[in-house]
Amino acid sequence: MNRIDKAFDNNKGFIAFISAGDPSLEKTKEFVIEMEKAGAALVELGIPFSDPIAEGEVIQGANVRALQAGTTTDKIFDMVKELRKETNIPLVFLCYLNSVFKYGYENFCKKCVEAGIDGLIIPDMPLEEKGELLPVMDKYDLYLIPLIAPTSKERIREIAKNAKGFIYVVSSLGVTGVRSEITTDVKSIVSEIRKVTDTPACIGFGISKPSQVADYTEYADGAIVGSAIVKIIGEYKDEAGPHLYEYVKQMCDAVVKK
Repeated sequence: MNRIDKAFDNNKGFIAFISAGDPSLEKTKEFVIEMEKAGAALVELGIPFSDPIAEGEVIQGANVRALQAGTTTDKIFDMVKELRKETNIPLVFLCYLNSVFKYGYENFCKKCVEAGIDGLIIPDMPLEEKGELLPVMDKYDLYLIPLIAPTSKERIREIAKNAKGFIYVVSSLGVTGVRSEITTDVKSIVSEIRKVTDTPACIGFGISKPSQVADYTEYADGAIVGSAIVKIIGEYKDEAGPHLYEYVKQMCDAVVKK
């Protein structure tokens, strides 16, 4: 069984995102452990990329810091192997298709499984282009986590129907970043998803407050936070661990349980 399935086993969950290698890969390991202790159900690890088109300035800045610190995909694989000696928390890579393509689909997926990665989120790969990668991922029991945006409309059911692990519901148009108000009718998107699958639907983009987590998990299966977490790391750097624990615990405590 894929570890992601256990993340939502009879529960709703909080998902945390961090950029791998910011400020260092050793600290990334520490931060994942701290967030797991705080109650995170799953952690997304961003592979730094020079042109992260879905990311706002906070995560772009983290990518730059990680790359300047010498972070590479190979080093991230090695870090995850070390991390797996300490935790069994589900781990997903958020990466861009060029990074996977450059590696070779077979080689990348094989290394993911060897390291202990459970799934991939690839923001710049549309539904129509997953045909070459998906069979390779299935071979290694890696889950391809689909994104459903407010613009998906009539495609919502098509994207959702064969989803595994969880579905990333994008709450807002634009790039990642903290938003004081989210006006998208996310509830109707989740309702459409429910018509074709019981795969957990988790909402991300713009969430930063416990009150938002509570609102969204009334009807969704989880909430995803990235920029607010990365911002804490940017502020406290090597000393961010305790601050991440406190923040993530607040967010986890706000999740509305089943």
